[in-house]
Amino acid sequence: MADTPETTGEVQPAAGGGDVAAPRAPRPYRSQIPQRGPVASALAPAAGFGVTIRNFFSRTVTEQYPFETAPVKPRFHGRHQLNRYPDGLEKCIGCELCAWACPADAIYVEAADNTPEAQFSPGERFGVVYQINYLRCIFCGLCIEACPTRALTMTNEFELAGPTREGLILEKQDLLAPLAEGMLAAPHPMVEGTTDTEYYRGEVTAPTPDQVDWVAEHRPDDPTLAAARDRAPGAGAR
Repeated sequence: MADTPETTGEVQPAAGGGDVAAPRAPRPYRSQIPQRGPVASALAPAAGFGVTIRNFFSRTVTEQYPFETAPVKPRFHGRHQLNRYPDGLEKCIGCELCAWACPADAIYVEAADNTPEAQFSPGERFGVVYQINYLRCIFCGLCIEACPTRALTMTNEFELAGPTREGLILEKQDLLAPLAEGMLAAPHPMVEGTTDTEYYRGEVTAPTPDQVDWVAEHRPDDPTLAAARDRAPGAGAR
């Protein structure tokens, strides 16, 4: 291979007179990471196995799953849950923000209007259809961050396996939180003299006698009536 100005470093005459210096060779890259000494380099393999050696002599813990389930962390992302207000009305208003926030397109929501005869949630609308496809869900938690009413949260339940694909698509009745003691099953009117704002602020703490009487008139066989009467003194006295 013939020598060139770039390889010889010679100064070449320019076309219009004068000398032009050949380009310099690039400087070698020097790492900014501090270099270990000879002793540290010799002990580096032992340090790398430090975690392995430390756990080698520790006690072995065997989880007896599924006969005994190990507790999970309080903020573990498990199965979703649709929550209720203390009087039994549903928190979901069918806004579909959870479905829009889901990066896996695993949530499907349809909203409907509340009516005086069928009031399922405070305000104007409620989620009539709510589905979560756990074949797609990645449990990222973005849906619960997008929910404006804290209707959707995530529980610690992680046993979600099933024999069929259809069984892993949970419907609204599968996701609704169970009725706590004293709650009235929806639908029923809101607490008299309130709007959805009072519900969102947490000012509603229990069913009122008027709500209990309404349910007793429209659904006399409702199993939640007895406990709600005990929690709302005066119900049925008028």
